[in-house]
Amino acid sequence: MTARVDHAVTSGTFSLDGQTFDVDNNVWVVGDDAECVVVDAPHDVAAILRAVGDRRVVAILATHAHDDHVRVAPELSRATGAPVLLHPADRVLWDLVHPDLPPGGELADGQTLPVAGTTLHVLHTPGHSPGACSFHAPTLGVVFTGDTLFAGGPGATGRSYSDFGTIVESIRGRLLTLPPETVVHTGHGDSTTIGAEAPHLPRWLARGH
Repeated sequence: MTARVDHAVTSGTFSLDGQTFDVDNNVWVVGDDAECVVVDAPHDVAAILRAVGDRRVVAILATHAHDDHVRVAPELSRATGAPVLLHPADRVLWDLVHPDLPPGGELADGQTLPVAGTTLHVLHTPGHSPGACSFHAPTLGVVFTGDTLFAGGPGATGRSYSDFGTIVESIRGRLLTLPPETVVHTGHGDSTTIGAEAPHLPRWLARGH
């Protein structure tokens, strides 16, 4: 059975630094008919479970710990029995959302996560948050970038625990080095490709100075 990428969109809010915004979030499910991983668990467990179907969930992968990406992660973990995996540098943000519920495990740069005959490679891509991670599936030709890289530019860095220079360096060193045809599945909005975003790098670098 060949691994594939399934997609759902959930709607809710994002809150940080005393402000709240309405947002639509992408949820990505990678697997075959038997097992899968879920990338991010934003607002709606029922919608995520519909995308999963009757498959076994191996893990719930958090691209980062802003509340609109992990709000229902513990509930999804209880429903599926799968651990929530988070980079430890984002624990400070996780604790703002779930102060009494630690994640189920840690992500580390270079870690590999096998599922359904394919492998996700963990890339630590800080900047939007300290522990932001992207997940590259070379055999599928895709990378899941969370809020690090969008169609048209880097993720936001105007809030606590974020830094523009760091996110641009993550994109330059970790993402734009991937094959140009790699499809970029983002945390919000439309997908893009590495090749489509690479020409914008000089402009982003100029903004950082």
